[in-house]
Amino acid sequence: MSTPIIIHDRLQDLFNNLGIPIEQDAEFTVHRLEDVHSEVRQSPTFRANYYSFVFLESGHSQYTLDGHQFQAKPGTVYFTNPGHLKSFYLQEQCTGYLITLSEKFLKQNVYPDVFEDFPFLLAETVPPGYLDEDTFQEYQKIVEQIADEYQGLSRYRYRIIGNLFVVLLLKIKDRFWKDYNPLRESDRGSVIVQTFKQDMEKSYRNLTNLKTLPNVQDYAQAQQLHPNYFSTVIKNKTGKSVNTWIHEKTLLEAQALLSNKSLSVKEIAYQLKFSEPTHFSKFFKKHTQQTPNNYRQSLAS
Repeated sequence: MSTPIIIHDRLQDLFNNLGIPIEQDAEFTVHRLEDVHSEVRQSPTFRANYYSFVFLESGHSQYTLDGHQFQAKPGTVYFTNPGHLKSFYLQEQCTGYLITLSEKFLKQNVYPDVFEDFPFLLAETVPPGYLDEDTFQEYQKIVEQIADEYQGLSRYRYRIIGNLFVVLLLKIKDRFWKDYNPLRESDRGSVIVQTFKQDMEKSYRNLTNLKTLPNVQDYAQAQQLHPNYFSTVIKNKTGKSVNTWIHEKTLLEAQALLSNKSLSVKEIAYQLKFSEPTHFSKFFKKHTQQTPNNYRQSLAS
């Protein structure tokens, strides 16, 4: 019998499972590697529903991403996207930084159209990048600024971090992903997943021109695929059903819209193509245990 894959929604869940108690904010965290990886260890295979960025100063490690093995050495920059199957093996104590963040954080603190400027954040294949010492120091300075702001008490710290993160993403794009074309990814399943994510992103950017949100059949038809085959590929490659992806994306968009106080809950409900505001409120409460108004009030506290 195969071992079930563990799914982690936060870095804290992963490290608690490894016997390393840490604390983190739900949507963003930054840690020194030596604080969370103080000894040689190997993780089980797991699926993480968050973005993870590693900046390795010293030490060597190995990680596996969707069955592909990669080596990390001093000067390595690499990241993994939500939904990937991965594991890591620390061959010695490593130093550097580990940043994790959610799509919600990207949308609210970087900017809503982040995937248009940085499409590699949706990539299925994410090889590591290797930098010489001087270039790595440029990245390190930005990461250190992010870490300082994260430890600070400014009421604007996440907005400051979001802007610093744009600088970091621009440097990563310019160095490693300048000519990235998602449809060149070789694995057919990866192309289907990548195209689905892009189609879904376009749908939510174009809500004013839609009568209803696209469903499984719509996204499958866009790629000229049978819905059953399309659903199987998405589920096998990401660990989540198409409907789960759609629900999570709708929730993220709702949370982002609720942060804009000029929009009423009723307007947001109709913008997200709910037939009635009460349906939107029930959906939101089911997934967050809060009403839209209570969530909006919590943002101001």
